[in-house]
Order: sequence, then structure tokens, then C-alpha cells
Amino acid sequence: MSDGTDVRQFTVGADDEGIRLDRWFKRHLPQIGFATVSRWARTGQIRVDGKRAKPEDRLSAGQQLRVPPGGEPAERKPQQRRELGEDEIARAEEMVITQDRAAIVLNKPPGLATQGGTKTKDHVDGLLDAFVRDDEARPRLVHRLDKDTSGVLLVARTPGSAAFFSKRFAGRSAKKVYWALIVGVPDALEGTIEAPLAKQPGTGGEKMWVDEENGQPAKTKFRVIDRAAKRAAWVELQPLTGRTHQLRVHMAAIGHPIVGDGKYGGQDAFLTGSVSRKMHLHARRLVIDHPDGTKLDVTAELPEHFAASMAQLGFDEALSDALPDETPFKPGRAEKKQEAKAHAKQYRKERRGERRKRVEGPVGRKPTGKRATAAAKGGPTKGPMKGRGSPKPQGRPQGKPKPPARPRGRS
Repeated sequence: MSDGTDVRQFTVGADDEGIRLDRWFKRHLPQIGFATVSRWARTGQIRVDGKRAKPEDRLSAGQQLRVPPGGEPAERKPQQRRELGEDEIARAEEMVITQDRAAIVLNKPPGLATQGGTKTKDHVDGLLDAFVRDDEARPRLVHRLDKDTSGVLLVARTPGSAAFFSKRFAGRSAKKVYWALIVGVPDALEGTIEAPLAKQPGTGGEKMWVDEENGQPAKTKFRVIDRAAKRAAWVELQPLTGRTHQLRVHMAAIGHPIVGDGKYGGQDAFLTGSVSRKMHLHARRLVIDHPDGTKLDVTAELPEHFAASMAQLGFDEALSDALPDETPFKPGRAEKKQEAKAHAKQYRKERRGERRKRVEGPVGRKPTGKRATAAAKGGPTKGPMKGRGSPKPQGRPQGKPKPPARPRGRS
């Protein structure tokens, strides 16, 4: 161990592939705060392969990281595994479509939540301890599916692969195709739905709606594969953005809610007869880059109720290969503006700690010069200290009315 006064060299491990520099410090040197990391980076004391680096830079396995004195690597404590019963382990293993050293791909059944909450104790995340091997890191989710939506769910085995896959989802290079049964048949057999979405007021954020003024841009491609007269249709849906409940809201917005989606379609979302009242939305296929340089291409079988409804309506699964459109997504002006706002918000959040540190200043520091003189006399120590005598009054004199504001824009 070093005495804390020497410059250290670290080699970025495979599990840290794609991680941000500041996240690397939080993981390996948690005693060093963000403000210190930012200062080190700003003054060139942190080097990656001999070059200056920024806190937001992404690291690659094998890179050499130079760290100035100040703190030792934290020893990782073994993670506390949740003891699962035999039934839970079997349930987790039954969902597996494929797995390797970087990923576990599951076929999530309908009715099982992806993550837990205040009233949600049964979820996929709670079953991931079934895949922990010895002292390896716990697998982690990199995206989500709604509770009543079934299909392909990708889980990363390591922190490094989690960062890799998350970056693909955020950059929209991951391609997803959903199958859905909808009520009625759209006039256009294929097209793109563009309708901005926002949380619906008064629902506590539990429901979304189309908000042309304040909503976030959302795009969905759809294609009708087959139809049962005018009663129902089988469609492929490809989300080009990843808003909450996007597919469900968009289909309801064009007047063809997903069968079984009473939340957005009301009573109109249910077909008469013996067709199941469960949600008929299934993540059929996922195509995403793999850390080893290949493509991960996975297809999930339909749940029992969906397959039964397909057969009852006379739909043949062989009519669709769920092949995603590989055309690169090009964000429009609205998307770019929204992404810029989100980036600025995140940047301000990350710099908040550093700004607070600057405002407070070093502990024990005393004011000097004119401010020290003012403090000794009991006067104010903040604000401008120009010349002698009383400070100049700020703002307008009392009693004088403020002129009315001039209207802006056109009438």
C-alpha cells in the first residue's frame, strides 16, 4: 500500500469498460469527492494514457490512469446475496433465452414487474441473484418493460457490459420490435406516429398523455401484418424514442388501442368473445451491439394468452420476421433541443457539489482588505465596497411609480 503521497498508476479493468472517469473514482476511490476530481482534471493532474482527461470522458479496458496523491483504492466488500428459494431460482432460469459472459437475455412473462417499488415485491430485479457466480458482481438491468408487457429483456452481467449496453440504448443504436394486437384497423397500413408525450397532470406520474406544447418528442414506426376483418389487427411496432408507455399511448392516440390496455383505451380496448383481457404487447426482437464486437440478435416466444389470441383471430406468426428497420435515427430539431436541455440539466447537477465547495471556501479562511475592515467595525462584509461613505441606494427611489411593462410580441 502507498503512504498516500505518491502518484499512482491504475489499469482500467474489463468491468470498467465504457465507464465515466468520475464514476471510476466513485467506484474505486469513493473517499475522493467530485469537486476534487474536477479540480484534478482541470489542472491536468489526472491523465489517461498520458493525456489530459475530463470527468465525463469514457474509459476503455487496458488504459493507464494516472492519479495524484490523495486516497487509497477502496477494498470491495463482498455483495450481500439475497437467499432465493428453489422455486425462485427455477423461475429465474425458466426465463433465460440465452446468456454469456456479458449478458443474460430473458423472456419476461406478463404480470411480472421489471423493478420493485413501494407496493411491488415480486419483480425481475429481485430474481437476479439466481445468476450470481461466486464473488462476481450482481447482474443489473439496463432497460425496462412495463409490468404487463412481455418479451425480450436484456440484463448485463458486469458493470462494464452494463455501461456498454446502456450507451447503446441511450444512443438509439439498439433496435427493438414489438408485436401487438390492436382494436380495429388503421387507415394507413404502415407509417410513423409522431406525438410528444408528457406525464398527465393529476395522475401522480402514473399515466402519460399527448402534450403538443410541453411534451418530449416521441416517434413510433408501425406496420400492419394482418387483420381480422375490421375487428382487430396484428402490428409490428418499432419505437424510435424511449418514452414511458410510448407504444400504448401512441396506438390509443390514433384510435386503435392495444387489446387489453384498459389504462389508455378504456372499455374500447377489450374485444368481445373469448379473446383474453390481458395486455397484447410483446417485445418480440432485440438487435444490439455486443461488447465482443458481434451483434446480439434475440427473439422471444409469445406468452400463452397472446399465442392463443393470434390463433383465434387467424393470424400466422410466420408472416412476420420482426426485422427492425436499420435506418440510423436522426433526431429532428425538437429532439435536439430536448436533448440539449436534458444534458444541461445533468451538467448543472454534477457541478452543484463543486460550486458549493467554491462558495463555502476553505475552512477557517478570513476576509481581508476592505471586507476585513468592515467586519471589524461591524459593517456588512458582502456586496460592493467602492469608495467611502454610505453605499449607493439600489433600485428606484421610493414613491416614484414604476413605468408599466411594454407588451412583447405581436397582437
